[in-house]
Amino acid sequence: MKPQRRVFVVGGAQTPFLGRARPEFLSFRDTRKGLGRNPSAEEHLRAAVLGALSATGVDPAAIDRAWLSNFLGECFVRQGHMGAMLAAAHPALEGKPIARMEAACASGGVCLATAVDALQAVCDVALVAGVEVETNVKGGEGVDHMALAAHWEKQRGISEFVFPHLFARRARAWKEAYGGTSRDLAGVVWKSRRHARDNPDALHHHTDTSLDALDTVSDHNRTFLEDPDLHDHMRIADSTEFTDGAAAVILATEAGLARLGLRPDDCTELLSYGFSVRALGAETDPTRLVNVAAAARQALGDAGLAPADVDVAEVHDCFSVTEAQHYAALGFCTDAEAPSAMRAGAFERDGQVAVNPSGGLLGAGHPIGATGVRQALDLWRQLRGRAGACQVPGSPRIGLSSNLGGDDRTGVVMVQRAL
Repeated sequence: MKPQRRVFVVGGAQTPFLGRARPEFLSFRDTRKGLGRNPSAEEHLRAAVLGALSATGVDPAAIDRAWLSNFLGECFVRQGHMGAMLAAAHPALEGKPIARMEAACASGGVCLATAVDALQAVCDVALVAGVEVETNVKGGEGVDHMALAAHWEKQRGISEFVFPHLFARRARAWKEAYGGTSRDLAGVVWKSRRHARDNPDALHHHTDTSLDALDTVSDHNRTFLEDPDLHDHMRIADSTEFTDGAAAVILATEAGLARLGLRPDDCTELLSYGFSVRALGAETDPTRLVNVAAAARQALGDAGLAPADVDVAEVHDCFSVTEAQHYAALGFCTDAEAPSAMRAGAFERDGQVAVNPSGGLLGAGHPIGATGVRQALDLWRQLRGRAGACQVPGSPRIGLSSNLGGDDRTGVVMVQRAL
């Protein structure tokens, strides 16, 4: 969808994404011993929202409408009605239209798309925030909660680890169809980890590792699926980790910018989005991301751009194979070309197109509700030249984000440009 009224990303903020890889993080066991606690979902959310207001200079009273992205609040933190939690972030948000939206891991992208739609008709300044806390339960319970993004009746019984199973199936199919290897997928993780070292908010900002370590099965990088046909295709490092965090961005129309005392040149422009959903529980093609590809064609087509025009992309690498399949789904290469392009460094920060210079989900972390919002924020940083050590060289002009829910069931692809 190409907005008829222009939409601008004013800016935003995020909290550090917390999990076991961050030194300030307290484990589930430590919190149960009374050794302290990690920030709550409400604290993460308030910090991101207030940070966004401070970073942009936007008066919260100027916000017309707001949306909250969250997937599993009822499960992890025993909290529903979370739109009202967003209203508690600042007194000036009280009384405004605010709603929570859920679309599994694509919740943030769906919130952003909904805000763009609203900016076409009923408002001029919108706030989109996302939050998730996932580390406050035992691992097995968390895995069970995550399975809600699949079709519970049809798919919960396929494995103790539903999504690692589904994406191991993709990894095997991708290798067999296109000649990719486990080392190629370890290379995706290694790139994400290296990029995350430059991102102070990233889960793996302090992690140092090597390609050989990520490509070696060890006590720290086990294979864990029981299915013998998939066992060798999923290691711990190939999967994102339970993460806590929040992100928030502010969007506005031209009239909204005038009201805020800002110019378009102070922002990036959100040129278009593609939004595609396919039936939950239906059979998928494990060799490619068909649904994401449909959303990408819509987003780029509506923006009047080709894949070759994209300078920087933040894609949904929930597993290493997901990023590998994104390269073709977004049109950066063909499926068959992807393994060789990966080996040639085409998707490094200084490559043909910089993919996940923030560290992506594998490096920066994946607090589910915050991810799509964080992607939009990181593109804004890149296109404004404010990404610090993560900055892509050469003044990138076109950025693309891809936020995926379930096993390629919901796809939201967005295009931003520098002004």
